[in-house]
Order: sequence, then structure tokens, then C-alpha cells
Amino acid sequence: MMDHAHDLASVRDATERLLTAAAELDNARVAEPSRLPGWTRGHILAHLARNADALVNVLQGRPMYASGAARDADIERDAPRALDVQLADVRDSADRFQETASVFADWSRTVELRNGVTDQAARVPFRRWIEVELHHVDLGIGYDLEDLPEEFTQREIDFLAARFRGHPDVPALLIKQDDGSAIPSGAVESVSADQLASGYEPPLPALTVSGHRADLLGWLAGRRDGSALHVEGGAIPSLPPL
Repeated sequence: MMDHAHDLASVRDATERLLTAAAELDNARVAEPSRLPGWTRGHILAHLARNADALVNVLQGRPMYASGAARDADIERDAPRALDVQLADVRDSADRFQETASVFADWSRTVELRNGVTDQAARVPFRRWIEVELHHVDLGIGYDLEDLPEEFTQREIDFLAARFRGHPDVPALLIKQDDGSAIPSGAVESVSADQLASGYEPPLPALTVSGHRADLLGWLAGRRDGSALHVEGGAIPSLPPL
């Protein structure tokens, strides 16, 4: 069960960490390339601000973005701004998100995100937490996947494994973690309630991907190529873009 209040507090903490770290930059460094291909650090800061406003739209029942083209245009427009303007925008938009969420009531409601994706409103704060943490890493300013909060790393691995579960372009696989736990993902066999009731257990996937949590998260989130992971039963799969 999602705890939106806990996640909103986590978003607030993550945003403060990001703003404190980004405040050490200067205008020249904001204009430098980030770890995301084709994006400067200014693009990332602009995206974070516009994403907060977009999630306000979601909670208030409006389309997340006017269109994909409008989303991209807004980021390009805001990316070249000076550092102080960027930081003020990230903070102000983050405050708007927190204020909207603080009075939101129907957390069980289904909301629509980008590209027709739907989710329970209670997961929106966690989705914002994902944006802040991973894009902090993407800034390339000394915060890495290994520095992410342990709770966040585990939940994001679980979230992405579920996102790829049943995906026709991802082979059936098991994701094995440091503690020995295994999470099925990819095109796993679907099992009906009747099959489960009869005691049927689907065969385990032949492909196993294991490694440290930071490396697993990096691969699942498209931030690392998976070369640090151990693979049994085949080659490391190429995952579809998020």
C-alpha cells in the first residue's frame, strides 16, 4: 500500500538535497552537458520544475502536459536560464506540488499521466520522488546511484521490474539482489487464479540478472549498461526506453 504522506516528505527531503548541491554550481557549469545525452544541466533543472507543475495538473484533473511538443518546447525555453533563476523555479514549483498534494483528498482515484499511462493518485508522490532522485544523479555533480536512499533504491527496482513484467520486448528473467531475493520481470508466464488454486507453479525463467542494487537500478532505469551485472542463461537484455 502506498503511503503518500511518507513519500511527500521524502520528495521534500530529496528536493532540498538537490537544491543544496546545485547551488554550488555557477552559470557556466549549468550550461555544460549532463549525464543525459543531448541535455545540459539546465535542461534537467528546467525539466524538474516543469514536471512538478505537470504533476499538479495531474492531481487537479487536467492533462499532465498540453502535448509532448509543448513539454519539450518548455524545457528548451527554460534550459538556458541563469542558475539563480533555475533554482528559484525548481523550489517554487516544488512548493506548488507540495501545497497541492497537501489538500488533495481522493488518493484512491485513478489519474492519467503521459502517453495514456494511468496510475493510482497515491503513487504520484513516489513518481515525483523518482524524478528528483534520478535527475539529481543525472546532473553529474557528485551524487551517484550508490548515494540514493536504500528505501528508494529498493522501491524503484521493484517498480521498474513490475513495469517491464509482461513486456513482449523483454525476455522472461529473474532479477537477483544482494540479499538473495529474486524478482521476476520481462515476458513472464501469466498464471490464472484457477491455476494458482490448483497448485500450479510456472517454471522459473532461464535468464537471471544479478548484482549490486545500484547497478541493477542503473540498468533498469537506463543509467548504466549492465556490464557490471552477472548474467546466467544468456546475454544482458536491451531494455525499452522508459
